[in-house]
Amino acid sequence: MEEEILSNERPVANSQIVFREEFDDWALLFDPDTGESFGMNPVSAFIWKHLDGKHTLDDILVEMRKCCKDVPDEADKHMKTFVEELISKGYAGYEINT
Repeated sequence: MEEEILSNERPVANSQIVFREEFDDWALLFDPDTGESFGMNPVSAFIWKHLDGKHTLDDILVEMRKCCKDVPDEADKHMKTFVEELISKGYAGYEINT
């Protein structure tokens, strides 16, 4: 297995974003401020549910490997890219501890 490239940061979902689960574990994110929506497959929905500020991306990957079959070695890279996309859209971020 490849060395995982994730950090110890704990991403958190933007509480203003509406998460709606649809059929077969697919989901939709909706930003009420912009009216934009974002469709998510079951893996993306799994990740979203773990963006609680308590789990690092490494933690989420460990949980994913426990719960899902055939998780590819490059899953860490895909997860990091996905979370970065959520952050760029304002759907997630990192809590600032002062």
